[in-house]
Amino acid sequence: MRREVETIFSLVVVMDELASEQYRARMDALSPKERMARCTAMLKWSRDVISRQVTSELGPMPTTRLKLEVAKRVYRSDAFVCQLIDEALAKYSG
Repeated sequence: MRREVETIFSLVVVMDELASEQYRARMDALSPKERMARCTAMLKWSRDVISRQVTSELGPMPTTRLKLEVAKRVYRSDAFVCQLIDEALAKYSG
């Protein structure tokens, strides 16, 4: 049984390496414009995921507040930026 598990693990590692190589080759083949478009799409996807999490936790809200709440999560490791976002939220909330 142990030998079978080791064999399966080895296959998974090889498959992962092959997939990584293929991914890198495809990314290297992209033009700068295509790379930027891909980065932009990934950023939008990430913000959309966070937006759904915020909405799920806090409920529906105006677009401006949602953008600020998302920004607060994106920049939560930067105290200065979070302070600016909190100030904007306080002004927005009235």
